[in-house]
Amino acid sequence: MSSISIINTIGYPFTELDEIDSTNNYAFDQLQANLAAHGAAFFAHKQTAGKGQRGKQWETQPNSNLILSVILDMSFFSVNKQFLLSAAMALAVHDFFNKYAGDETKIKWPNDIYWRDRKAGGILIESSITAGKPIIGSWKWAVVGIGININQTSFPTNLVNPVSLKQITGKSYDTVTLAKELCHYLEFRYQELKNGESKNSIDTYNLHLYKKQETVRLKKENAAFKCKIEGVNKKGMLLVTGAAKESFTFGEVSWVL
Repeated sequence: MSSISIINTIGYPFTELDEIDSTNNYAFDQLQANLAAHGAAFFAHKQTAGKGQRGKQWETQPNSNLILSVILDMSFFSVNKQFLLSAAMALAVHDFFNKYAGDETKIKWPNDIYWRDRKAGGILIESSITAGKPIIGSWKWAVVGIGININQTSFPTNLVNPVSLKQITGKSYDTVTLAKELCHYLEFRYQELKNGESKNSIDTYNLHLYKKQETVRLKKENAAFKCKIEGVNKKGMLLVTGAAKESFTFGEVSWVL
């Protein structure tokens, strides 16, 4: 990875918070108060109301894990290409986690980080969009919230398949140091987007896609079915064979684990 300037890069400034309800909420509050802009990163040692995908709560043990939100200027990008940002951020987290956990690190569609068949982290992207046509300039800001299990070794029983970096490697880590390192990976993938390299990002995303070319069980409404995962397209649709449909949007189906 090439070196980058620290001017207007992700992770500068880096704010460390002892306790907060949600780092994404905090980041948006700072934006609205004109106290933060592109690149600002907010790390929490304790998060009391973390948010996951589709309205779920992200549960995390205090002082144990990586809880981070970063603010991105997306005014250069069309809002109808939101999945390309999601893929880029998933790749950044994948690359970071892979450095420590190895090549069994995968991206589970759309942007969870898996190690073997266990969830190590997740990403929630929330956006500020100007009303009107989805054109360049209407997408103002994105707040990328990232949660990664680092030092936690005991999890609530309602979590089906969690895993932490410590469980994988047997080592303990300084979570603030890791969060600052992750920012460099986020910057690298963000710059790829700005440079028009999104096709490369999608190709690489599919290279690391969880269960690609494997038969899995998905569920749509109350009906479970088997299909083969073929990949994900630039619109974020999951491509499959062996099902009644050849593609699914996020939220249309869920995994049967």
